[in-house]
Amino acid sequence: MLKRQAQKYINTYKGFKREVWILAGITFVNRAGTMVLPFLSKYLKEDLHFSFSQVGWLMTAFGLGSMLGSFLGGKLSDKVGFYNIMTFSLFGSSILFIALQFITSFYALAIGIFILLTVADMFRPAMFVSLGTLATPDTRARSFTLVRLAVNLGFAAGPAIGGLLIMNLGYESIFWVDGLTCLSAVLLFLYFIPKPKHEIVPANDTHAHIKRSIPQAKFLWFLLASFGTAVLFFQLFSTLPLYHHDKYGLTEFQTGLLMTMNGLIIFFMEMPVVSYFEKRKTSMLKLMAVGSLLMSSSFLVLIPGWNSNILIISMLFMTFGEMFIFPFSNTFALSISPKHEQGKYMGFFTMSFSLAHICSSKGGLSVVDAYGYSSNWIFMTVIGVASLAVTFYLMRYMKSDVTSR
Repeated sequence: MLKRQAQKYINTYKGFKREVWILAGITFVNRAGTMVLPFLSKYLKEDLHFSFSQVGWLMTAFGLGSMLGSFLGGKLSDKVGFYNIMTFSLFGSSILFIALQFITSFYALAIGIFILLTVADMFRPAMFVSLGTLATPDTRARSFTLVRLAVNLGFAAGPAIGGLLIMNLGYESIFWVDGLTCLSAVLLFLYFIPKPKHEIVPANDTHAHIKRSIPQAKFLWFLLASFGTAVLFFQLFSTLPLYHHDKYGLTEFQTGLLMTMNGLIIFFMEMPVVSYFEKRKTSMLKLMAVGSLLMSSSFLVLIPGWNSNILIISMLFMTFGEMFIFPFSNTFALSISPKHEQGKYMGFFTMSFSLAHICSSKGGLSVVDAYGYSSNWIFMTVIGVASLAVTFYLMRYMKSDVTSR
C-alpha cells in the first residue's frame, strides 16, 4: 500500500521536458539565494532605523519597481524573446543586490530598491512565457507547479539560512549571497538551456485572430481576484515578520522557520494536489475560491491575539491557500492569452501582483501604525472575502457568457 502510494507520488513528476527540469533547478538556485525579501521590512526598521511610514514608502518603491519590471519584461519578451530578458534580469539583479547594501539614506535607497526590482521582476513574465514554449500542453499546469515548487523549496531554505546569516554576520551578508546566487543562476541558465531558434511568434500568425476574441472583461475580473489574494500573500514579507517580533518576540531565525514550514509543505504536497485536480478537470476558478477562503482564514485567526501557537495555524491556512490559488491562476492566465501576446498578458498578470505588493505593504503598515495589528488582520480578512466574492462573480459571469453563445 505504502509502495503504491509512493509510486503514485513519483508519477506526478513524470512527463516533463528536460528544459523544464533545468528551469526549475535554476529557479531553485535563484530563489534559495533571495534572502533579502523576507527580512527587508525588518532590515529597514531595525537596522536602518526608519519609521513605519518610511518603511511603507520604501516598500512602495519596491512595488512600483516590480510593476515597471513586470510590464517591461512582458512587453519585451514579445519583442526580443524571453531568453534575452531572463538573462538580462538575472545578471543585472546579481550586481544590484550586492550594491544595495551600501545605500543607507532614505531617498537613495528608494531609488535603489526601485531600480533593483525593475530589473529583477522582468524575469517573471519572461519565465511564464518560457514555460508556455518549453512545456507541452498536457503538462503545462504541472510545469508551473514544478517551477513554483522550486521557488518554495528555495523559499524553505532561504529564510532559515538568511536568519542565521543575519544573526551571525549581519544583514550585509544576505545581500552578498543574493547577488552571487543570481550570478550562479544566470550562468547555469546560459550553459544548460540553449536559446530557442523560433522564440518570437509573429503578430500576423494563425493565432492573431485570438486577440479579437479574448474575453477582456473576464480577464480584468480575474486580475482583480488575483490582486486581492496577492495583497494577503504579501503580508508575509511586510507586517507579519514585524508582528512576530513585536507581539511574540520571535527572532529572525524563528520567523525563518515558520516560512520554511510553508515552503516544505508546498514542496511535498502541491504537485499531488495539482495533479489530482488536473486529472479530474476541476474548475480552476473553484479551486481559486477555496484558496481565497483559506487565505482569509489565516488572518481571521490572528485577530484574537492568542499565544504564539496561533502563528503556526495561521501559516498553515496561508500555505494551503497558496496551494489552491497560485498554480491554477498562472495556468488560467496563460490559457486565455493570445499566442503572439503572451508576454504582454502575463506582464499584466504579474503587474497585478506588483500593485498588490505596494498596497499590501504601504496599506498594511499604515493600518498597523495608526490602529494596531488586530485592525490590520480585520482589514486583510475583509479583502480576502471580497476577493472570494469576485471569484464567485467571475464563475457566474463565465457560465452566463457560455450560455449566451
